[in-house]
Amino acid sequence: MGRLVALTLLGASLAFIGARLLDLRERINTFREVEPVEPQNCHLIEGIENGSEDIDILPSGLAFISSGLKYPGLPNFAPDEPGKIFLMDLNEQNPRAQVLKISGGFDKELFNPHGISIFIDKDHTVYLYVVNHPHMKSTVEIFKFEEQERSLIHLKTIKHELLVSVNDIVVLGPEQFYATRDHYFTNFFLIFLEIILDLHWSYVLFYSPKEVKVVAEGFASANGITVSSDQKYVYLADVAAKSIHIMEKHDNWDLTQLKVIQLGTFADNLTVDPATGDILAGCHPNAMKLFFYNPEDPPGSEVLRIQHVLSEKPRVSTLYANNGSVLQGSTVASVYQGKILMGTVFHKALYCEL
Repeated sequence: MGRLVALTLLGASLAFIGARLLDLRERINTFREVEPVEPQNCHLIEGIENGSEDIDILPSGLAFISSGLKYPGLPNFAPDEPGKIFLMDLNEQNPRAQVLKISGGFDKELFNPHGISIFIDKDHTVYLYVVNHPHMKSTVEIFKFEEQERSLIHLKTIKHELLVSVNDIVVLGPEQFYATRDHYFTNFFLIFLEIILDLHWSYVLFYSPKEVKVVAEGFASANGITVSSDQKYVYLADVAAKSIHIMEKHDNWDLTQLKVIQLGTFADNLTVDPATGDILAGCHPNAMKLFFYNPEDPPGSEVLRIQHVLSEKPRVSTLYANNGSVLQGSTVASVYQGKILMGTVFHKALYCEL
């Protein structure tokens, strides 16, 4: 009798796992390909070879690019090289990427940069906040940008028990930011189980020196986060659910969900077009190709523009799509005066004039 029960439980478990794997195959767009949508005036940025995971652009046209992310389950073409922050001046006729020097006693050998966010103080001082993963942990590093010297001065490392598996941040005040936790577990096997079971245990937290709290939860994988131009709304990419959440920001920093925009692709990082207020999303059209990398059949790239985000019918259009022959694994797109920068998780970066 005991053996029969054990076999019954085993069979039920295998059937359940098999059903979840079949469901996962559909959820990760295993067979999806993209039709090319490519602007005429594009070129890859020389010097960026190992990722450009996140991009943030100052109103002056200076673009910060995080590069060299080492993330569990994803390829890395330079595993022994520390991460870098690049700078590009988009006002130049042929902008080039320059590695920013980092000072202030920061351990550059353990630099593993992920999401970034710019904050401009009342005295016009520019600070760059960077999600960092030293030893695969999560911290937030605060740097002061020295424009004349083209360098970053490390000021502070922020740690907290809720800052776990941090993916992206958006800074709204001095040491005040929202951060996303993309997975509940930190063990790779448990993360895989979390994905298979489609657990919605991911969240957004608010951090300040006086208060740290979860302000929105129930996401499959909270990823890129940004804020509207008027700072009234927060936009969040739930990458695993292929959706973007529009949330209202309250005076106590809590977030209330207003709507969800469903996509057919995996939105990673989000930015806002300062001229129009539109959301730009760097996306992964096929997650299977991303996590099971094959250089002969690489993951493609996709950039979407979402217009009229607060209306009943937001308009979603494709700005860029490529099957991986040019750009692999796009994560972000950011615009400045008719120019667009597109970044990737582990590959190159692309510059286009729209």
